[in-house]
Amino acid sequence: MPIGVKPIVDFAFKKVFGSIENVSVLIGLLNAILRLPCPIVQVEILNPFSYQDFAADKLVVLDIRARDLQGRWFNVEMQVTVPAGLLQRLVYYACSLYVDQLYSGQEYVDLRPAISICLLSQPLFRDSPAPHHRFRLVDAEHGRELADTIEVHTIELAKYDVDAESVATASAIDKWVFFLLHGGEYASEQLRAWLSDHEFQQAITAIEAIASKTEDRMMYDQREKAQRDYQWAIQGARNEGIKIGIEQGIEQGIEQGIEQGIEQGIEQGIEQGIEQGIERGSLMGKIQLLQQLLNHEPSPTASLLERPTEELSVMLGDLQQQLRSRITYPESSDR
Repeated sequence: MPIGVKPIVDFAFKKVFGSIENVSVLIGLLNAILRLPCPIVQVEILNPFSYQDFAADKLVVLDIRARDLQGRWFNVEMQVTVPAGLLQRLVYYACSLYVDQLYSGQEYVDLRPAISICLLSQPLFRDSPAPHHRFRLVDAEHGRELADTIEVHTIELAKYDVDAESVATASAIDKWVFFLLHGGEYASEQLRAWLSDHEFQQAITAIEAIASKTEDRMMYDQREKAQRDYQWAIQGARNEGIKIGIEQGIEQGIEQGIEQGIEQGIEQGIEQGIEQGIERGSLMGKIQLLQQLLNHEPSPTASLLERPTEELSVMLGDLQQQLRSRITYPESSDR
């Protein structure tokens, strides 16, 4: 019988990789992604799993922050959508990790690398087949790098080619991708046979515990529903925007066709309408999502449809700024 718990749901992800008792699971994931010359052997989780993080029935950024024996700082998060400004936020998180290390009286040479990692279930760079992108501070013209400072990693899970038939002999990162995407679809006995290393066995034990513990299962179901509802809201707003844009484009096309030729004008109008509709639908979906993240009453879709595109862009920018202003990092235990 399948376990039925998807590790990409925020509650499961944070409990599997962010619990102190599962520190070996986080170490295994970090080593698979970073492939450092000297593997990580120990980390301290700075914001361990807490039920209080899930007290509100809304989506928030539930990242995992950790520090290893070499002093490197890590920020790891799972994203089931690609929100506006995601790349900028990842850079912001990495820079915050870097800056927050320095206390009064310390020297800049004491700063250690800050590494931000984002795992995504949806494509981010649609023009690239590469599933893993690693961004660093580099002088592109002269090929010189500021090493051991700031890194941002994006891991697009859907771009990895791994399935049940090949996972047992796959690389470590492929195994983690399979676990994240398909861990809930198989019985624990089958997963344990395919993923025999200690860190995977511990991860499987963690999702088994969620499935069997009433409180955890209820919280998991609640969070999965919340994620699904947000995705539906965004897609619904986007589809409605596309529909309105196409209708407006056809009308514009007919008017243009009177002067330029009916057929050509309608085709151009439809193309313009689709582009405008996609843009407006995306803006409306992002606005409603950010409003919910900020605990605001989401604007009705009908109301947003009445607003011009320029006004929607301004609304989105204001909401993004409000969200940024709320992002703070709790002090680590040794401060």
